Order: sequence, then structure tokens, then C-alpha cells
Amino acid sequence: MSNATVPAVVLAAGEGRRLDPLTNRRPKPMVPVANRPILAYVVSALADADIDRIVLVVGYRQERIKNYFGDGDEWGVDIEYVTQETQLGTAHAVLQADAAIDGPFLVLNGDRIVDPSLVVHVRDELERDADRPVLSVTQSAHASDYGVVSLEGDRVVEITEKPAAPTRSTLINAGVYGFSNAIFDAIRETPTEKGELAITTTLETIIANRPVRAIREHDIWLDVSYLWDLLDVNAAVLGGTEFSAADSATKADGSDGEVAPDTVIGDDVTLGPNATVGGSAAIGDNVTIEANAVVSNAVVFPDAVIEAGSVVRDAVIAGNARVGANSTIAGGDSTIVVDGEAHENVEFGGVVGDNATLGGGVTVDPGTVLGDGATVDAGAHVSGRIEPDAVVRRG
Repeated sequence: MSNATVPAVVLAAGEGRRLDPLTNRRPKPMVPVANRPILAYVVSALADADIDRIVLVVGYRQERIKNYFGDGDEWGVDIEYVTQETQLGTAHAVLQADAAIDGPFLVLNGDRIVDPSLVVHVRDELERDADRPVLSVTQSAHASDYGVVSLEGDRVVEITEKPAAPTRSTLINAGVYGFSNAIFDAIRETPTEKGELAITTTLETIIANRPVRAIREHDIWLDVSYLWDLLDVNAAVLGGTEFSAADSATKADGSDGEVAPDTVIGDDVTLGPNATVGGSAAIGDNVTIEANAVVSNAVVFPDAVIEAGSVVRDAVIAGNARVGANSTIAGGDSTIVVDGEAHENVEFGGVVGDNATLGGGVTVDPGTVLGDGATVDAGAHVSGRIEPDAVVRRG
């Protein structure tokens, strides 16, 4: 079997509700990291691993994915699309690719950044014996947030999806798989749980009857599960990549603004006099950062405006949002509730959603999430989760 005959199925149909409001207008795989969609890193990893055929399973806001990736020519791969009309779990998503696959294949999550070497290792193991499924694993300090994997040698003996902490193992499912066509029948025989078909449930059944091999990931594995993860992943990508950021910023006349080296600046960015873009910042296309503003450890989506004298730290500013003059998102520790679960001691300044506006002199508490289109009046103090299109008055 030649490498070129092994295609990859990439799961990119989900919404990513835990990243609300960033996923209201874009699917989770299209959320930008260092000014590229997460999914672009997945496609690049496959191309670098000499995988030349990719089947993208799309669903929610699928036009954003199709418009960006097209037929894959820019990456030197052939991309085709299948649709998961209703998001009913990872195994259900894999099943949508049945008609497009006629032999052994890889499966990857479209919202996790992995090293091409992991793709190569899983593919090579699959080529040695296509009848034995392959599962990638990696270490995690937060194993209970994922599928926890127990091994005996290189054999998977147990997978437990999001068990209660603490866990017996710190190994988790890294989300790169190798399967034969037999997986489709195995999925059809898998019982649904809470209305969903999960690939880990299918694997649990397989493990009980025949070996599943494990491949350990020792290089890059980055996952954006929560809003604050976006900052960590962005910093990790920027820290491992050389950008000539300052050269790509369009500075206002007479500007002596400063741009840190571990920063990426998009096209047509305007940086005003004495503005500072600190480390671990990604500034999207057509962004304006006015005089004396400070932006650091931040992800700023295209078309946003950060007005004069504002401070934006540890924060995400979404598309076409505006941070008014002398407003402050200072960052710091916070407690953030997601799906009814409180996450404590999270260092996160907050999120300003798409088309949202902070008036001048606004103070934003750590952990604040401002919904799309919301408005905060000048001089107000804001905290917590603000609903889309809400208006926050001073006092």
C-alpha cells in the first residue's frame, strides 16, 4: 500500500458551543489561531505528512469552511466534502464518509492542532496491519476533560469518556485514528447515548473483542476546549513560529509604536503613534489600534477597532468589535461558568463578541463575556456574561 492511497477524514461539522459567542458566526474549526483557522493547521499537517486526499465532514456554518478551503489546491491536496446534517456525535460524523471511502483511512478532529509526525506514525501503523484499529494518545494534566485511555504496552485496554477527577491515567485520546472500512459496520452496531453516537463508544466495543493499538504523541498537540484556551494555543503557536510582524503593520504617520517579536500582524493593520502590541498577540486583517493603546496576549479578529489609550490584555476581541478610548480589559484571575460548571482561577480578561461595542472609559472585569452586538455605554463597569445585543448602562 502506498502512502498516497490512505485518505483522511476530518471531522469539522460541529458548532463548539463552549466557545460561544465566537462560534455564533463561524464553526469552531474556523476560529483563528495566529490569524489562521484551526482547521488550516490540520489540513497543513496532513499535507506535510503526504496525505493527498482529504474528506471534510462539514455541517454547522459549512459555507465558511468550503469558501476558505475550496478544492484544497492551495495546500496541494484534494479536498471533498460530505455533510453531517445534524450533529449527532463523532461516530455519526465518521459514518457520513462511508460512501467516499473504500479502504483504510485516517480520522482527525478538525479542531485540534497536531504535529505531522503523529499523522505519519498512525498512517504507518495502519499500513502494517489495516485490520487493527489505531488510536493516538497523549499526556494531559487535565485528563478528565477528555477520553482517558489505559494501556498495556501498546494495546488500548480501556477508554473512559470524561471521567470524574482524579483519574488513574493521564493519557488521553489525541483524536487521530486509523481504521479499515470495518469501522462503518461497527458504528452502525453502536448504541446511541443521549442521542449521540461517539467514536469512543464504538472503540470500547472493539477493545472488548480485538486489539486496538496505541501511538503516543510526543510533539505538538493543542486543543481549544474553552475560550481561554484560545489564548494559550495562540501563544504556543506564535512561540514556535517566526513572524516578521512589525514589517506587516501599516503604521500611522509619525508612529513609533512597538510590536513584540512573538506577534503576528495581518494585512492592512493600522498601528497608531505610541501604540504597543505586546507578546503572544495575533492581530487580524484590517484592524485599527489607535495611539497609546496597549494590546498583549490577545487574539484580535479582523476589522476590530481598539481606540486610543485602551488596554487589552489576556482577551479575545472578535470581528468588527470596537473597544472605546481609554477602556480597560486588564486580565487577571476569574471564575467562569460554562455549561453549569464553574472554572476557577482562570487567567482570562474576557471576550468582546462580534460587532459588540465598548464605549469610552469602560472597565471590564476578568472573565467577562460580551455577546455579539452588545453595547456598553461610556464609563460603565461590566462583568459576567452579557447577552447578545444587550445594552449595559452606566450605574
